[in-house]
Amino acid sequence: MGFTIAVLPGDGIGPEVVAEGVKVLHAVARRFALDLTLEEGLIGGIAIDQTGEPLPPATVALCQSADAVLLGAVGGPKWDDPTAKVRPEQGLLAIRKTLGLFANLRPVTIHPLLVDASPLRPERLEGVDLLVVRELTGGIYFGEKRRERDAAGEWASDLCLYTEAEIVRVVRVAASLARTRHGKLTLVDKANVLETSRLWRSVTTRLMQEEFSDLSYDWMLVDACAMHLLRKPSDFDVIVTENMFGDILTDETSMLAGSMGMLPSASLGEGHKGLYEPIHGSAPDIAGQGKANPFATILSCAMLLRHSLQHEAAARAVEAAVSATLEAGCITGDLARGDQAVATTAAVGDAVVMRI
Repeated sequence: MGFTIAVLPGDGIGPEVVAEGVKVLHAVARRFALDLTLEEGLIGGIAIDQTGEPLPPATVALCQSADAVLLGAVGGPKWDDPTAKVRPEQGLLAIRKTLGLFANLRPVTIHPLLVDASPLRPERLEGVDLLVVRELTGGIYFGEKRRERDAAGEWASDLCLYTEAEIVRVVRVAASLARTRHGKLTLVDKANVLETSRLWRSVTTRLMQEEFSDLSYDWMLVDACAMHLLRKPSDFDVIVTENMFGDILTDETSMLAGSMGMLPSASLGEGHKGLYEPIHGSAPDIAGQGKANPFATILSCAMLLRHSLQHEAAARAVEAAVSATLEAGCITGDLARGDQAVATTAAVGDAVVMRI
């Protein structure tokens, strides 16, 4: 059986890190006799430059026909005008919505050799193995937006809207994943203030009682969660939360690992199709210099193999190769400490391929 993967390199360091992910996918295909077809498409700033749109119809068609999507990053100073009618990030939001990708998975584990790269004390990182599941297509990011002026001056509003169905489907994903891990789900909300959060809490509590009573379940206010992630992150197993809270908390959790360049992500829908990308941005300040860390993209490829291609052995092979590469000391500058030798983006990718 053959698989088609849509490859969207995007902007900034996106093409560099995606190139290493592509190398790894080809290596996995050779080792496990996978029939993979990789096809490139445009998204983000480069798509605006070439077509006038951040998500051209050709890219939409490619992604809809593919079994999975591998994305680099979008955006950069060239297109960094929040008042512009056409912006790179619109392409990212649109492809998630178009493909119905409502659950964003961001795992956080700490490799022993990278403990010193984290701003937290080593003892606070012991046993950290958590997964944040963020709702991706609802909430304030997609709600009606208004900006007007009246006699008192300018005013603006952003509508935060959630339906019961949207909450149920993402909580089911999170709880099902908790069953394969350590059996604990934590809902993060702001139910002491927000009506949407109160809906999240009541719906989630009912679902856990009716369908997932075998799991340990609790809830935490988002501000308390932000503090607890720094105080004792090992307390968490699976966190499920709404769109904006998840966006903020996952950037915080990225620093547990010492670098955003280490953390992958998957965005999933109802079926096996998913979009896989590193959580970091386009980092235009280092683009084209061979300094970008490709580990997050490579680990995103492992998630692609696991969730969309349903090939656990291939996913584990990639993760083992990354671990072995780190243990060999082949790292990019963001992970280096003191006088540690630094490898280029391509050299790190080659080192991982060698170990698959």
